[in-house]
Amino acid sequence: MTPEALLDALDPEQRRVAEALRGPVRVLAGAGTGKTRAITHRIAHGVATGVYAPTEVLAVTFTTRAAGEMRTRLRDLGAPGVQARTFHSAALRQLRFFWPRVHQRELPELTQSKIGMLATAARRQRLAPNQAVLRDLAAEIEWAKVSNVSADGYAVAAIRRGREVNDVDPTTVGHVYEAYEEVKRAAGRMDMEDVLLWTAGLLADDERVAAQVRRQYKWFVVDEFQDVSPLQSALLDLWLGGRDEICVVGDPAQTIYSFAGADATYLRTFTDRHPGATSVELVRNYRSTPEIVQAANASLAGSSSQGVELRAQRPSGPAITATGHSDEVAEATAVAHQVSALIAQGVPASEIAVLLRINAQSENFEDAFAELGVPYVVRGAARFFDRPEVRKAVTLLRGAARSGQSDETPLETVRATLSGLGWSAAAPTARGQTRDQWESWQALVDQAAAFLKEGADLGAFVDELDRRASEQHAPVAEGVTLATLHTAKGLEWDAVFLVGLVEGTLPIVYAKTPAEVEEERRLFYVGLTRAREHLALSWAYARNPGGRGSRSRSRFLDAVVGEGDEGAPERQRAGRRKGPAKGRHCRTCNRPLSTAAEKKVGRCAECPITYDEELFEELREWRRARAADDEVPPYVVFSDTTLQLIAEHKPQDEAGLLRISGVGPTKVERYGDDLLERLTSR
Repeated sequence: MTPEALLDALDPEQRRVAEALRGPVRVLAGAGTGKTRAITHRIAHGVATGVYAPTEVLAVTFTTRAAGEMRTRLRDLGAPGVQARTFHSAALRQLRFFWPRVHQRELPELTQSKIGMLATAARRQRLAPNQAVLRDLAAEIEWAKVSNVSADGYAVAAIRRGREVNDVDPTTVGHVYEAYEEVKRAAGRMDMEDVLLWTAGLLADDERVAAQVRRQYKWFVVDEFQDVSPLQSALLDLWLGGRDEICVVGDPAQTIYSFAGADATYLRTFTDRHPGATSVELVRNYRSTPEIVQAANASLAGSSSQGVELRAQRPSGPAITATGHSDEVAEATAVAHQVSALIAQGVPASEIAVLLRINAQSENFEDAFAELGVPYVVRGAARFFDRPEVRKAVTLLRGAARSGQSDETPLETVRATLSGLGWSAAAPTARGQTRDQWESWQALVDQAAAFLKEGADLGAFVDELDRRASEQHAPVAEGVTLATLHTAKGLEWDAVFLVGLVEGTLPIVYAKTPAEVEEERRLFYVGLTRAREHLALSWAYARNPGGRGSRSRSRFLDAVVGEGDEGAPERQRAGRRKGPAKGRHCRTCNRPLSTAAEKKVGRCAECPITYDEELFEELREWRRARAADDEVPPYVVFSDTTLQLIAEHKPQDEAGLLRISGVGPTKVERYGDDLLERLTSR
């Protein structure tokens, strides 16, 4: 492409970026404003005009996906020789080249995991942490190393910054950190943080190495600069060697990794460090409708997290919805039906996302999607029943049910069994894998409390877990994305559902300082700006069906949908009544319903069956044959509960089928004609 063509493809702000080829440049790029387009066109423009030699440009970012996208765009724009890498990839390439020449020996082997060496280090300190605590220790050591905190200085730094690892005091963490470094050194290994540290050390200590790197790279571009750590900033300064040919791009409003060492101060103070730098704001949002852009701007307005003021470029779209639900099961069921409706309207399942604060929230949504036959994928984590802590817990509960030797109530047995794994009634105070593991176990305890309160035994509860697991494990080629807000950063979908928006979840319960709450606000902003056209916000007043509806919706919603929560007082009063809220009673005996299965059919387990048992058996036989023809498990066609409802209501047309819980447009399209032929012929 010619230089003119490269510039003509940009909006006015992006063009300013592309034309600023010399000297320090800072780009404050709001969400969806085309930052990658701006910086790749800038590099390509510099190459096309002869200002840059392609091999003398180094563009760095934070993920291999982002680096790959940058390389593809640069190749398409006529600049294929430019190096686009992650910080670690660029540093490792230099380290592998220079280390043997400087030290006259091979570079130590790069370890893929700290856990084994950390376990050895912990034993030297007379500790025996479980896998979750070991992973938390690994994350804490990573934070310390990228923050330039030594083992000797860890305890003081951790206390000053409010860092904690569950059940391990800061002094002990520092000792484990020191022992880990000794174990690693004795094993001839290095970790990912060493890659940056040792590269920086080579550049600082050997002028020949520094001079060769600086001759190679004369022009630098850094994407996602709000996520730079102190160690990465130091390495970048060494690459520059006092020069100022650098362009940084970032959005302080999307700083959501401070807990891992990211420091947006480097972006905010860039013009202080580089007087006379060109500073450009990208404000034209091409991703989202005006309704979503307005909500995103409002979410940060007046806060210390406020970034650029986005300006929508797309036509108006659907209104944002904000809905409170009685409990988390009801919330998940409602979201699943909305998702099913969007798919029926032609929105691809792969263009829909349900975004969560923590992985443990996914189970209710997995269950609701499986019940409706909506395909889904869990991004960045295993499905709920595939998670190691859940698999182990279910195995132990199954063993306890088979032994039948406990004198405790079934619920007490569940709690005692999970206590043996590490669950406690009180949540861990620290974030990390320990907290995530506890949340998974707590989800099982909550399910047990809801399922067992009407007299069911432990065996029935384990059978219910097995049923949920089997339905959630149905293979899919593509589907609705279930992801945490952190995992969703950098991605976008046509439709986004932000769920679980209650105090204690967003902001998360361990966000106690103003700075930590602001990071949670930015996380909310990131979630809002993932949506292109459809955006739905939801929350639940109680965790379990029939539970006390005492939870409050997230404070972050006030700026987006207005203060006050008209639905809360009535729902909270309902939660304080004995028994569940209106509409959750057996339609035969009027007893309160407790389990999700009872609520689905509207009848408690003790009341007489109201469906046509002969028709139900015929439908089960039809399902078995159809599943065999389709080469899928029977539950993928319809669950027993759904077949019971069909046998009870005997719908005679598609509209009647769609009124049955568990029957969505996709299943009507796939099985409707076959079903209706059997029902109408009776």
